[in-house]
Amino acid sequence: MMPIRDVVVFPYFMTPFVVGRESSIRALEEALAGDKKIFLATQHNAAVDDPKPNEIYRVGTICNIVQSLKLPDDNIRVLVEGIERAKVLKVSTEEGYFRATVKTSSYHVVSTPSLEQLVQRVTSLFEQYVKLSQSLNYETTIAAVRGEDIGKLTDTVAANLSVSIEEKQELLEIFEPVDRLTRLADILDVEIEKLNVDRTIQGRVKRQMERAQREYYLNEKIKAIQKELGRTQESEVEELKKKIEAAGMTKDAQEKAMAELKRLEQMPPMSAESTVSRNYLDWLLAVPWKKRSREIRDIDRAEKTLEEDHYGLEKIKERILEFLAVRQLVKNPKGSILCFVGPPGVGKTSLGRSIARATGRKFVRLSLGGVRDEAEVRGHRRTYIGALPGQIIQMMRKAGTINPIFLLDEVDKMSMDFRGDPSAALLEVLDPEQNFMFMDHYLDVEYDLSKVFFITTANVTHSIPQPLQDRMEILRLSGYTEPEKVEIAKRFLIRKQREATGLKPENLTIADDALAAIIRGHTREAGVRNLEREIANICRKVARKVVKEGKGFAVTARPEDLQEYLGVIKFRDARAEEKNEVGLATGLAWTEVGGQVLHIEASVMPGKGKLLLTGKLGDVMQESGQAAMSYVRSRAARLGLDSDFYRHIDIHIHIPEGAIPKDGPSAGITLATAVVSILTRIPVHRTVAMTGEITLRGKILPIGGVKEKVLAAHRMGCQSVLLPRDNEKDLSEIPANVQQEIGLRFVDTMDEVLDLALERKVEPRETILAEAETAPVLDPARPELDREPMTH
Repeated sequence: MMPIRDVVVFPYFMTPFVVGRESSIRALEEALAGDKKIFLATQHNAAVDDPKPNEIYRVGTICNIVQSLKLPDDNIRVLVEGIERAKVLKVSTEEGYFRATVKTSSYHVVSTPSLEQLVQRVTSLFEQYVKLSQSLNYETTIAAVRGEDIGKLTDTVAANLSVSIEEKQELLEIFEPVDRLTRLADILDVEIEKLNVDRTIQGRVKRQMERAQREYYLNEKIKAIQKELGRTQESEVEELKKKIEAAGMTKDAQEKAMAELKRLEQMPPMSAESTVSRNYLDWLLAVPWKKRSREIRDIDRAEKTLEEDHYGLEKIKERILEFLAVRQLVKNPKGSILCFVGPPGVGKTSLGRSIARATGRKFVRLSLGGVRDEAEVRGHRRTYIGALPGQIIQMMRKAGTINPIFLLDEVDKMSMDFRGDPSAALLEVLDPEQNFMFMDHYLDVEYDLSKVFFITTANVTHSIPQPLQDRMEILRLSGYTEPEKVEIAKRFLIRKQREATGLKPENLTIADDALAAIIRGHTREAGVRNLEREIANICRKVARKVVKEGKGFAVTARPEDLQEYLGVIKFRDARAEEKNEVGLATGLAWTEVGGQVLHIEASVMPGKGKLLLTGKLGDVMQESGQAAMSYVRSRAARLGLDSDFYRHIDIHIHIPEGAIPKDGPSAGITLATAVVSILTRIPVHRTVAMTGEITLRGKILPIGGVKEKVLAAHRMGCQSVLLPRDNEKDLSEIPANVQQEIGLRFVDTMDEVLDLALERKVEPRETILAEAETAPVLDPARPELDREPMTH
């Protein structure tokens, strides 16, 4: 027995094919060595190289090997003749090939008038099929089916049909000739109908091609005649003139276009200059001059749209609604220029799309990341080969209206080189006093951008040139709080990822506490991009289970399931220490991914008065440490220390996570608190976090990132946060529930900080000297050195 691919062998029919598989070659050689009989059965899937017995159809054909020829590539070309169909009873594998026990069945057909009529009908249908089919020889094929044996007739017709392997196998498996004849009649009816449809379509396509060729020939002839008469340009010029008059260009632009058209008229049509002029006119006509989007000024509808698309971002939404209110009151207001600044993933770009949807304007986006050439903004002059307008004009053409929402993405990622500074070119675009007469080098006419609503996005502002910043209204997106991220995931991200992975709402539910656990343990960002990726991971794993277990599979993801779906926790939040410790103070820092807690450690050792600062600190933070030390030395008497306490000790301040760069002045009061604690041996409250810049006189100056820092302290479990008095104005940014759960204390001086942060008040110098002898020993090996700085 030999399994064959993509072919069904019928009795009474000669079939050639190539044998290449080792098992098939062995079976063929075994048959050739015997009576040259072999059983051929088609395998279910042609792509399977080594089919098992259950992957081969049970009905096949016993054949005679008529001819075999070995090819140069070691394959064998075989010609077989079908003898009779048979059904497999048992298959065994012997010496690397199949041997089958098969059962044949004989049949006896009684001729009746209805049977003769059926035979005549099948023969007639087959003749029609052969006439319509282009792949069969009419004379040879019809001669083959003319005979009295019904079984031979049916098998010959079946073998010559161009139908699928499955249909041919179905015919082979019908042992009764009369049943086979009835099935053949049905198949022939369908196939003849298909061939008739194909012939109709072919005829139609042929007629269309003939018509197209005729029109092409006549058009070429008309062109040749017009060329001989010198009238080639006339109709084209008239058409361009009408378009220029209807475009609604400014007076200067229309005059320039007409002058260029006049030049084009006088040029030879095949000259290179003619192509340049024609391209220039095409660009002048392609940019919008008067077409505008009908603006939606309904504030309620706009507010609803913004709420549908984004959660939170109240300041941004308020600014957009203010803009729409002004549009209702002022007939022709100037275009606004906003700059959204915030960390990645907080929705700056998508907010631009949402504004376009809320106002009913067209939306275009231009990414400025990596742009270094000024010509990208203003275009090239027409004197250059292949010159084009700048991206501003190209995007205006794409928008098709004079009042789109134009998003300039990643405006902080531009750079400059010898080709110019693109940020300087943007000064004209983003200046409401100048952009009504924007001059592109290619168009070389003034173009009005004042109706455009420009929105720029950036991650940071320090890389944006100051003159460019001055032309934009900067709105900061500080990032989302944990409750906001949970709400965004519930409203938008889970639904989006369920749809992307083909899940239904009942297949997957993610509990709120599980979302909070994902945010804390698997993402560290201000936005929600990584959160969306983690939700997508869960959805994919659930989708796999749905495929395995059926569409009724349902699961609710809980915090304890996250390790199965997402693996081990990637990030661990800093937690408050278990007990109050000497020389350990809790500070707060701002990062691009939100607030963070810093545990600042101080240690005293014998030395010569050095202050050592470690933890990959920036210059500003090191100077804050110096300022804190100077403050402590200047207040030595009030802190119960000798005036020269520092002469015989070194103080080491370290901020853990030493691989992460840290900078800024806001850790000043935390550094000072840690130093005072280690010198006075008074522990610092572990539940008190603090932030603020310190001066040499002990004054506390305001800092930034208050919202993020307070949220970080709240997340860590702190009970109170010490903030500079001047930051009291930032209270409105902090969520109400956080303010209720954490005590916010505002301080003016370092003395207030020490009173609130230390376990007990610092005693005056006279008392502390008396207790110095009983102070804890830092170095048991050399106690005299440890006590000496305190008692000297």
